[in-house]
Amino acid sequence: MAYRNLEITHRGAVRTIIVNRPDKLNALNRDTLNELTLAFAQAAQEDAVRVVVLTGAGEKAFVAGADIAEMNGYTPVQAQAFSRAGQRLMSSIERLGKPVIARIQGFALGGGMELAMACHLRVASEKAKFGQPEINLGLIPGFGGTQRLLRLVGRGAALELCLIGAPINAQRAYELGLVTRLVAPEALDEAVSALADQLAAAAPLAAAGILDAVLQGGECAIDQGLEFETQGFALAFSTEDMREGTTAFLEKRKAEFKGR
Repeated sequence: MAYRNLEITHRGAVRTIIVNRPDKLNALNRDTLNELTLAFAQAAQEDAVRVVVLTGAGEKAFVAGADIAEMNGYTPVQAQAFSRAGQRLMSSIERLGKPVIARIQGFALGGGMELAMACHLRVASEKAKFGQPEINLGLIPGFGGTQRLLRLVGRGAALELCLIGAPINAQRAYELGLVTRLVAPEALDEAVSALADQLAAAAPLAAAGILDAVLQGGECAIDQGLEFETQGFALAFSTEDMREGTTAFLEKRKAEFKGR
């Protein structure tokens, strides 16, 4: 389908979703949230898609935040609905069941940083900037920022980023564990493509199981999480991919996974 605020491209099993509002630094308004929700739902349903790359148009911003001009006129009821729409999108990305890579080339602030945190892996240019500046607007993060930031970097760093509201550079984000890979700006596309290709060649059912175990089991007590892992491990033995992977290992050849 045609999107007003997104551009969708394909390369093999890799789908790239681009937030295409460069004149607004790719800010998230309600229409863009709705389109992203639909685009990720479509990616989840298509077996041919094994990896999703999420990025923003242009070199200035991944996503610079929510659309403040639109938010300025919201009532509390409208703001609640906007927050819930954003949180539904972030949860759908996190729970997609396929690896999602954030390609971060510029500003990832506010809702943009929340969008990046919902992705499973974050590859950033050394020139990228990160932050939760909502306090400077008299607000708090509304798309899951307080919760995912806490889980990614710990309470102290999460409180500092949210309470101070100042941006941090990509090196600091990498040191905190907010960024998983940090590369030179000119190497960003190559690094993201190589990572996406590696993930696309991996066993998709095993990848889904790993994501499920880490994201769902990680919220449980350790004994529950371990049991969750055991059940996922056992379930993998029912798949053709497991037989292919172990047989290929024994035969010293590259496995060809089919997602069955």
